[in-house]
Amino acid sequence: MAKTESPLRRQWMLLRLLCSRRHGLTVAELSQELETSSKTIRRDLDTFRTVGFAVEEVVGEFGRKSFKLPVKQDPPLAFTYDEALAMYLGRRHLDPLAGTVFWEAAQRAFRKIRSGLSDEAIAYIEKLAGSIHITSFGWGSYADKAELIDQILIAIEDHHPLIMTYQPERSTEPVEYEIYPYSLVQHQGWLYLIAWSRDSAAIRHFKIDRLIEIHQRSELRFSPPDGFDVSKHLEKSFGIYHGTDSLTVRVRFSSKVARYVTEKQWHPSQKTRRLRNGSVELTFELGTTAEVRQWIMSFGADAEVLEPEVLREEIRKRARMLLDTYKKKGESRGITRQSPGSESKK
Repeated sequence: MAKTESPLRRQWMLLRLLCSRRHGLTVAELSQELETSSKTIRRDLDTFRTVGFAVEEVVGEFGRKSFKLPVKQDPPLAFTYDEALAMYLGRRHLDPLAGTVFWEAAQRAFRKIRSGLSDEAIAYIEKLAGSIHITSFGWGSYADKAELIDQILIAIEDHHPLIMTYQPERSTEPVEYEIYPYSLVQHQGWLYLIAWSRDSAAIRHFKIDRLIEIHQRSELRFSPPDGFDVSKHLEKSFGIYHGTDSLTVRVRFSSKVARYVTEKQWHPSQKTRRLRNGSVELTFELGTTAEVRQWIMSFGADAEVLEPEVLREEIRKRARMLLDTYKKKGESRGITRQSPGSESKK
């Protein structure tokens, strides 16, 4: 019996099959692969032809008809149809980089993709895109940093030092740094520069949003560390913060949030242990507790740090501060605690 599913998902899978099988597939084979009726497959093929996809019908031995989509199109694209559609759909993920060299290059690529597709095909893609919404909560915009980012990319490629004017988070005045730029990293919609700071004699992470000015020292060159790999550099980070400690962080989550926390791999080192009462323990190997502490506290009383003790104490301290803040604010507004049915006294 044919299974019921979204037509958009089925058609997407059909596109992938038509692009990936060099000799094509018959209607019966497509029907079997997608577990749907031959009538539905024929209707989907007609839809593709209507929107301008060059579905080819190949007649083989004994009149056997196969269907496929060509790898090359006219005008030419460097992608198969499903690859081009996937890239075009994914363009929204680049919105936080609007104005940067990445965004501008991507827009040129998307224009090339669009020129190879009919208006009907674009309308079909937009229909697909409508089924996926990308939130923009907390994402940065780098339109006003495009020139600075270009300079950084050139310096990374040519190994030129930079003199950077930067506004640290906890400083009232901008600070000037001489840095050797290694890599740009995007994390949760924000851009960071990983660089060696001569002032700190260490690798530092700089948030692009806080850059004020950059001067290239193009007369000088530096040599990046042998074998430097940004993914390895960040392997003990719970996001973007970097630390040199070696910490085992073990957290118990209540049964209320156990399903949520186990639906995602939060860190490459993550180990999961399910307990009989429905709760779950997650263990990480990290270099710093800065970001994992904030993440744990976001679960409130449904998360308890089991180790290390230093992290337990940090959370205790911050919980007391939070309680004091709300207690003081409540008192300043004349709010007093009262039992149900009683009236507050002023």
